[in-house]
Amino acid sequence: MKLDPKVHTDWEIAQASEDNMKTVYKLGEELGLTDEELLPQGHYVAKVDSEKLLNRLEGSPNGRYIDVTAITPTPLGEGKSTTTLGLLQGMGKRGKKVTGAIRQPSGGPTMNIKGSAAGGGMAQCIPLTRFSLGLTGDINAVMNAHNLAMTALTARLQHEFNYGDKSLERRNLKRLDIDPRRVEIGWVMDLCAQALRKIVIGIGGKRDGFMMESRADIAVSSEVMAILSVARNLKDLRERMGRIVVAFDKRGKPVTTADLEVDGAMTAWMVEALKPNLLQTIEGQPCFVHAGPFANIAIGQSSILADRVGLKLADYHVTESGFGTEVGFEKFWNIKCRLSGLQPHCAVLVTTIRGLKCHGGGPPVPPGKKLDPAYFQENVDWVEKGAENMVHHINIIKKSGINPVVCINAFTNDTKREIAAVRRIADEAGARVALSEHWEKGGEGALELADAVIDACEDESTFDFLYSQESSLQDRIETIATQVYGADKVNFLPEAETKLEKLEKDEEARNMLVCMVKTQLSLSHNPDLKGVPKGWTLPVRDILTYRGAGFVVPVTGKISLMPGTASDPAFRRVDVDVETGRVTGLF
Repeated sequence: MKLDPKVHTDWEIAQASEDNMKTVYKLGEELGLTDEELLPQGHYVAKVDSEKLLNRLEGSPNGRYIDVTAITPTPLGEGKSTTTLGLLQGMGKRGKKVTGAIRQPSGGPTMNIKGSAAGGGMAQCIPLTRFSLGLTGDINAVMNAHNLAMTALTARLQHEFNYGDKSLERRNLKRLDIDPRRVEIGWVMDLCAQALRKIVIGIGGKRDGFMMESRADIAVSSEVMAILSVARNLKDLRERMGRIVVAFDKRGKPVTTADLEVDGAMTAWMVEALKPNLLQTIEGQPCFVHAGPFANIAIGQSSILADRVGLKLADYHVTESGFGTEVGFEKFWNIKCRLSGLQPHCAVLVTTIRGLKCHGGGPPVPPGKKLDPAYFQENVDWVEKGAENMVHHINIIKKSGINPVVCINAFTNDTKREIAAVRRIADEAGARVALSEHWEKGGEGALELADAVIDACEDESTFDFLYSQESSLQDRIETIATQVYGADKVNFLPEAETKLEKLEKDEEARNMLVCMVKTQLSLSHNPDLKGVPKGWTLPVRDILTYRGAGFVVPVTGKISLMPGTASDPAFRRVDVDVETGRVTGLF
């Protein structure tokens, strides 16, 4: 049964499509996977043993590599996942062997205001319920591995402070002399729980732990998730797990998971999670789902392993980066590609008329509330003014040396004059441009986009990184701020400046990659500044170090590692049909 996305919800369309899904055995056969490489998790979801597959196909060529990114989004998102899946379907309609890689949704936004990141309308990843509610347990494994480190740390603090050296000796433990004021990590959970941003733990007697301030972050911001995103194999993951810094001792020396002797057990939680998950679009194209979202507070990329697998199995592989080009694409460009050694051929810049209107003078788009009626009326002036933001993003992609394709992600209320304005401005900026109606029409609606991407992949690329790894950390941060965000300069606040001075003298830290924390809602650090802000300074208020992932993490503006749940969250509409067991209301 074909449903109409203008009338039916995403979950209704997904459930109707699931009645005609390919089994994972069929998907595996079409991809050329062996029985040992395909690890079914039921009939319609599988894990893929990437290590065995990449060893078998080591000498075979890679397909064309395509990244999907976006303009500066509204809080509603501009449809990167929907476009990624629509592009897979459109290329499938053109007879191309294509795979995709998207990120596993976090339970936080799924149960809050943004949805499950499964796409939308006639361009979705299925089975939707399995995709949205835990999938094969990767995020649960990340939570358990991370919280095991925190459990080991707090237990050691309890024994060192509450019981003394004799207790440690009986357990064959050495004193780590941890400074409880310099604990670097908190707990994690996969929900938006603002009440846990600042907590006190260990309340009670000495048998109840060591009393101290702590916090909870959202699970996908964990360094363990970052390691899952960038690990090349199990050996690499195991080595990185032991380098995670959980605290500092009273002399200022890092205390790692290896010092706590918990890194092996943490890795044990992650063995199965390291294998990418195989699902499909509603039109049957294979799509890998691996690693987590939130490029504003994390790396926000589908995993290196998922991309390496997809590139070996298909002629074209489409991957997704979080939020806008200055956030997700910058990390794809300068972190992910540097670590993977892969070079992209093309980047798709997802653009919406709604997003351009917001940047061109339209009313605010508050999360979780109805869109202002002005967005449903033609306003070419707003579109043209807001297109300055789109051009800025086109130029960011061009700085990398690869070819931008502007995808006008069509909404049903967009007008011909508004679309024509975007086409003209994108063309003048030196980008290919394609209108795509994948949300309404699926693969048939994405043929113009598919053709533009296939064409762009044949152009010569001069891909190169934005900066040299030999440059100082300060130079790299300032280069990202000025050349990508458009800031005039960077202001390192006292705490960040002190940390930066120490890191510049630390050879290991100087060799780490810069992974910025910044709002996704503006090119600047201030989410209220739309379009292309001018004459501003980027404040860096803190610098974190993720030594396992290999990241130096400058924190800009007011941004939290634990998002909050809105007043009208999605969970109010999610339920279960007790007759069929099917979940309803997932957007």
